[in-house]
Amino acid sequence: MKQLIAEKFRAVYGRVPEIVAYAPGRIEFIGNHTDYNGGTVLGAALDRGVWVAVAGRADGRRQFASDQRGAPVELRVEEMGKRNGSESWVNYPLGVLAALPVFGAVAPAGFDYLAMSNLPSGAGLSSSAAIELASALAFLEMAGERPLREAVVKIGKHAENHFVGVPCGILDQGVSGFGQKNRLVFIDCRGPVFETVPLPGDAHFWIFNTHTKHALVDGLYAARHRECMAAAQGLGVSLLVEADAAAVEAGKAKLAPEVFKRAKHVVDEIARVDAAKFALAGGDLVAVGRLLTASHRSSQFLFENSTPELDFLVDTLTATAHVFGARLTGGGFGGAVMAMTSGAFGEQEAQAVAVAYREKFGATPDVLHAQTGDGAKLL
Repeated sequence: MKQLIAEKFRAVYGRVPEIVAYAPGRIEFIGNHTDYNGGTVLGAALDRGVWVAVAGRADGRRQFASDQRGAPVELRVEEMGKRNGSESWVNYPLGVLAALPVFGAVAPAGFDYLAMSNLPSGAGLSSSAAIELASALAFLEMAGERPLREAVVKIGKHAENHFVGVPCGILDQGVSGFGQKNRLVFIDCRGPVFETVPLPGDAHFWIFNTHTKHALVDGLYAARHRECMAAAQGLGVSLLVEADAAAVEAGKAKLAPEVFKRAKHVVDEIARVDAAKFALAGGDLVAVGRLLTASHRSSQFLFENSTPELDFLVDTLTATAHVFGARLTGGGFGGAVMAMTSGAFGEQEAQAVAVAYREKFGATPDVLHAQTGDGAKLL
């Protein structure tokens, strides 16, 4: 892929790149909306992601190109305002540039930039975090800096929160940054503290992308964030991780009905993450699968960030042989479902699920047999 992006870079800019960086997409394994509530989460880095190639320019101009867009977007160094419409993808590298000085790093002045991805768009696999981390690594290398991995993760999160405008936690960037093949990333978001957990060999991931709406900046994600903060305030804690199930039930009368449901989901979900980590350590994929499906039902009925399309996929998958469990993955409100299966679940079974979906909704989901991969790196 390094050679391929170098060829694409030459086709766009007429020269070879000086630096190439890569960051993977991720599967949110379990821990839906727990990260910004201070909880725990498990995720898996994929063997697919985003590559970023850069080369310096002496004239102080910045050109941003993507293999999935048209002509490059050319900006002056002082042009740091958010882009709109077809140029809105540039907000991710721009957000990283804006974040670098916050972390004591120097943002490069002029450069040519190309991003290339093999992640399916809108599937909840966090292409945004991948482009942020790959951009951060490339820009830091241009400045001659090699920060710790955790700093790169925090730069990406800062870009997402303060420039792009999504009040996400550290799940997406943390998993993309700390991922390892054949392991899951466990994050205690209060630190944050990162560790990896071995993934049993017979665990397989299948992603079913519905192509239904998945636009977090539209406000649904932000609304859930506000409701969670309101729940914490009503319960007298700074973040929901500081409450337990008994405290949520005891405080029910103080909370609006929808705020109570959000709090119950988050507190129960944090408990499911910890239970899943324990079951993974024992190789108990049946128990892990039950927790995954329970997570989806909580998203469906309590957090209300599922959709009929996602619910249908979970219903169909959990009724299919060799499926341990299934749940929506990512922010929700559309996007994709992840199924954890044994190796006996194959393309034939996956296509049967896709056919049932098409018969129900008149559209065919993309199907991806996902593999785990390593985290962000310079190439």
